Amino acid sequence: MPEKIILLGATGMLGRQLIASRPEDIELHAYTHREVNICSHSDLESVFQAVMPTTIINAAAYTRVDDAEEEEAMAFAVNAEAPGLIASLSPPSSRIVHVSTDFVFDGKSRQPYKPTDKTSPLNVYGASKLSGEHKLLTQRPDSLILRTAWLYAARGQNFVTRILELLQERPVLKVVDDQRGTPTSVNSLAEVIWRFVNRRELQGIYHWSDQGEASWYEFACEIQQQAQALALLDKIIPIEAIATEAYPTPARRPAYSVLDKEETYQAIQYQGRAWQDELHEILEQVPAGY
Repeated sequence: MPEKIILLGATGMLGRQLIASRPEDIELHAYTHREVNICSHSDLESVFQAVMPTTIINAAAYTRVDDAEEEEAMAFAVNAEAPGLIASLSPPSSRIVHVSTDFVFDGKSRQPYKPTDKTSPLNVYGASKLSGEHKLLTQRPDSLILRTAWLYAARGQNFVTRILELLQERPVLKVVDDQRGTPTSVNSLAEVIWRFVNRRELQGIYHWSDQGEASWYEFACEIQQQAQALALLDKIIPIEAIATEAYPTPARRPAYSVLDKEETYQAIQYQGRAWQDELHEILEQVPAGY
């Protein structure tokens, strides 16, 4: 009998990649927000009873970090209350795999954050995701939470696709250089999630991002360099490094949010690749004319 897996958030960056990379021995039931509203008791109860999944992957989230400052109720409904609802309604025999964020940390560290390090989010988005972690683990301590960071894909709204657009539109680009983290390809994150799905005995909080670290400025420079080599750009423009203060946003960001992945490496025997190599693979998948 194949594993029956419910995927919530099927149309997001991660959801699409999880569907594309589904192992052959998995019976995947993927649902969009329109099909299953994760904030709806009746929607969740109905689909859980119909499928009786062995695993529930929650890749659905409110991710508009700046908008969350004004839409706090919505951010907490999706990122905090919904994981608690999923936990309370999930079949007892099922396992929940939930995706969280590096924004649960305040960025004051200068060493990669371990899963056990103190959390202290700086913005509504981070606070809502942290609350979701707590609600999930309180009700279903056998769940697995995977925190990730700076996620991007070849399609959709993310840093890579936005930088590619701006490199074509502007004569000069200014990018923040005093926030450091690790770009993470949706391809590698999906690979890691499927590996965790195969290890049902694993529970608690784990971290995943690609190898290495960078500032947003360094990330943008690498995007331009690689995109030019792949003939995705018609021109090369100057990219200037600026301080966070020169680019104010409604939500505060952690200055440092590199994640320590050692426990993940040991748990699933997989270390992934350098973020630059993962970026190259993603850029090769960018559609013509993007």
